[in-house]
Amino acid sequence: MFDKFINRLEITGTLITLTAMRIGSSKSSEPIGTDLPVMKDALGRPIIPGSSFKGALRSRLESFLRAINDQYARDPSTYEDENEQIKALKKQYLENAKDDAGFTRAILSNPKLTDPISCVFGSPWFAGKFQMRDLSVFPEAWFGQYQERNGVAIDRDTETASGGKLYDFQVVPADTPFQFQAVIENATNWELGLLMIGLSQFEQGQIPLGGGRSRGLGVVELTITSMRWYDMRRPETEEPDPGKVLAYLQQLTNPSQTAGEDITDNTELKNDWVNALITRLNPSPRSR
Repeated sequence: MFDKFINRLEITGTLITLTAMRIGSSKSSEPIGTDLPVMKDALGRPIIPGSSFKGALRSRLESFLRAINDQYARDPSTYEDENEQIKALKKQYLENAKDDAGFTRAILSNPKLTDPISCVFGSPWFAGKFQMRDLSVFPEAWFGQYQERNGVAIDRDTETASGGKLYDFQVVPADTPFQFQAVIENATNWELGLLMIGLSQFEQGQIPLGGGRSRGLGVVELTITSMRWYDMRRPETEEPDPGKVLAYLQQLTNPSQTAGEDITDNTELKNDWVNALITRLNPSPRSR
């Protein structure tokens, strides 16, 4: 999937906490530290792991796709059932022919090994196309203002507080802004449409992050400030145009030129991607 440079979408923005948020770390080693600290970077500032954001995004999209067809978002635990198929493909393409590209194509063309979700986010057999950095807090907006809250374990039999089970936990306060940076490479139009739908859920504040969500924690909102699109494809094909690639390389070495197309406000292109997704997922008349 990545042997040729076909396209690239770079997305930047700001993720702001609408309520307090808690993404936990291991127990504090400080003598008077909180029982449950939040995750921090080397400078002691809060951080949201890219894997946490990506996992929440994937989970929401899986719920949408399973409502259409269970096979569109397979349970990862069922992948073990396909181990024998993978072994056979490895022997055919890797051991005998040394054909890594053929191995990838064989997996991608097999609906039992590849569903729409894994095309974007990856599976045990191949890497995902969507990548993102850990979300770090904007330094100028952070003054070490952690909050601590108290909690108590509940005895489910008596529905009262369990004795000796009082604890405290740390949260990042509301209105804390984090830097968002993500990339998707060599994606088809329908895969880009899937990503647009997922990100729109974060823009609408519909996907919470972290723990304590039943307490009202973790409500966040994403504001996308820039989307830069690099498309090397020939019209109506998925193959790269050498002329476009050469022009792209020339732009990269010239600071006065800006590579890529700014599509931040290009709703027409984004709608085209979403329509391609709907076409891809729409059940055939025979399956209705």
